[in-house]
Amino acid sequence: MALTWIAVASAEHVRIGRAAGFMQVCHGKGGPLRRTAPGDTVIYYSPSETFRGKDRLQAFTAIGIITDRSPYQAEMFPGFVPWRRDVDWRPTAEVPIRPLLGQLAFTRSGNWGYQLRFGLFPIEPEDSALIAASMQDDG
Repeated sequence: MALTWIAVASAEHVRIGRAAGFMQVCHGKGGPLRRTAPGDTVIYYSPSETFRGKDRLQAFTAIGIITDRSPYQAEMFPGFVPWRRDVDWRPTAEVPIRPLLGQLAFTRSGNWGYQLRFGLFPIEPEDSALIAASMQDDG
């Protein structure tokens, strides 16, 4: 059974991955990506526009389906060879999380941002459907 995962990265980094058809998580670590499987859905949440930025965004920024290719490493620049996984990205709009707080199971606790610190975690099918519906790109 396919799972849906929330991955966390700056919007800037998500857009790079979207343009090139891949995802990275947890500063390029391979272990988290090996928990995912072909056919799983990934939804990116971006706390900020830029990496380590103070420019708060707090939005879902991408949604896609993980492809059959296994996790692999690719050099981004000398000395940094992060793990990646290929994703078939869907046309979606970026949407803020605030209107969905309390409706999503993972946001019902007092500290909804705690899970986001893990960088990658599975969510309930109902949460996946609600986020995907809110991200529908009608343009």
